[in-house]
Amino acid sequence: MQGFHPKFKDFPDFILGITHEIWEEKQVETLYHYYSDDIPVRSPSSLVIGNKAVINATHETLSEFPDRQLLGEDVIWSGSPEEGMLSSHRIFSTATHLGAGGFGMPTGRKLCYRVIADCHAIANQINDEWLVRDFGGIVHQLGFDSKEFALQQIRDEGGIASCNKPFNADMDIKGPYLGTGNDNEWGILFSEILTSIMSGKSDIIQRRYDRSGKGFYPENTIAVSFSEIEAFWMSFRNSFPSATFAIHHKIGREDPFLPPRAAVRWSLSGKHDGAGRFGNPTGTDIYVMGISHAEFGPWGLRNEYTLFDDVAIWKQIHIHKGRE
Repeated sequence: MQGFHPKFKDFPDFILGITHEIWEEKQVETLYHYYSDDIPVRSPSSLVIGNKAVINATHETLSEFPDRQLLGEDVIWSGSPEEGMLSSHRIFSTATHLGAGGFGMPTGRKLCYRVIADCHAIANQINDEWLVRDFGGIVHQLGFDSKEFALQQIRDEGGIASCNKPFNADMDIKGPYLGTGNDNEWGILFSEILTSIMSGKSDIIQRRYDRSGKGFYPENTIAVSFSEIEAFWMSFRNSFPSATFAIHHKIGREDPFLPPRAAVRWSLSGKHDGAGRFGNPTGTDIYVMGISHAEFGPWGLRNEYTLFDDVAIWKQIHIHKGRE
């Protein structure tokens, strides 16, 4: 790969390799050259700028979960080494809560959760990132409730006036990556499926999903077959019936030994004006950052992985309601 260290045989190897170096080999300081000095990293909970902020956050996480493993399930990517590449990297993490920190005193509980990170890389360095973790899945396994944990976050951070505000489009900054993915048919198909679902046309689930299909969703939820997958999406969408759904990036790929796959990064922005996953309507202006992956088979979409951050959404609702 032009511009990349020769030890990496291809782009997935670069993404998986540096992830292992940083987290499991605990070579955290390699972030000084694997991440650019001014990289913007967007997650539902915040926007941070620069590799120093990423290094600090990595140390904090390892302090709480020193045995964390990051198992790479897939790297769905587009672009070229010469022009830059965008990876959508799905990680299955295992960890034990052994240290004090943002989740309170150590509980000794073991947990597992998914993360999807969209990273732009060129010349052996990542310089733009979007990161969504199943934060709700983490807090549930540690014995908390997403709604109440968000409220406790606000209190721990000094109240509504001074707490860290969840990410929204107004606070975003333009990074070096301006691409929107590729025009592969599987990315187009998955984008159409998600757009239909978010338009209330849930019948597309029976038409496009495999009957034995599975959805892996926030708060460590697994939905099986049409009715459970539809129930998840409708409960989410019904919370924000007038909100605007937008697709920001889509990739489709076909690779040897793998099913056709797609990765779509999307957002939902608007009012919390319906009853559903997030309780009765509050009128809160909500911004949801989501990333979804799909694997297709001979009878339709077989496995879907969608992540958003329940805690960040509840935090927006609490801030709007003035709850501390």
